[in-house]
Amino acid sequence: MIAVVAVLQGERVRLRPLEAGDVERLVEIGAEPEITRWWGEITRKHLLDKVEGRDDATAFAIEHEGEVVGLAQFSEPGEDEFEHANIDLFLTASLHGRGLGRDAVRTLASWLVGEGGHHRLTIDPALANEPAIRAYEAVGFKRVGVLRRYWRDPQGVWQDGLLLDLLADELR
Repeated sequence: MIAVVAVLQGERVRLRPLEAGDVERLVEIGAEPEITRWWGEITRKHLLDKVEGRDDATAFAIEHEGEVVGLAQFSEPGEDEFEHANIDLFLTASLHGRGLGRDAVRTLASWLVGEGGHHRLTIDPALANEPAIRAYEAVGFKRVGVLRRYWRDPQGVWQDGLLLDLLADELR
């Protein structure tokens, strides 16, 4: 388990611990249709729970050129012989397709492997979220399998997810 959360510098993004001052901007980003499609409603309360440590995930604000442009998070659900970390993120739609999400994933994954000592990471996007899946695969994540009827979309319809994992020596 990682006890101290650091500021992480990627090639083009910076990940820093989430602060209360980030919440309004992240609620704005979370309201973008391209984000809501995959995440549902992102509420102030949920984000404040993350800031105040009342959430299972440890969250970072993603910054690009000094501005908050998204959120990255990790959790460590396993214990003992099953220990690993899960990651997830969202990025403002205006910056999709520019490699910033890939940079954020690589930066967080590198830190979780290097500082956190994790040998394996997982991520579980919606099966239909092909751009995100391509970004994760570019970092080295491999497809494990389809998670059938894994999550409910904002309209309440069950959707499939895709489980991907990354072993420490596969990180690119």
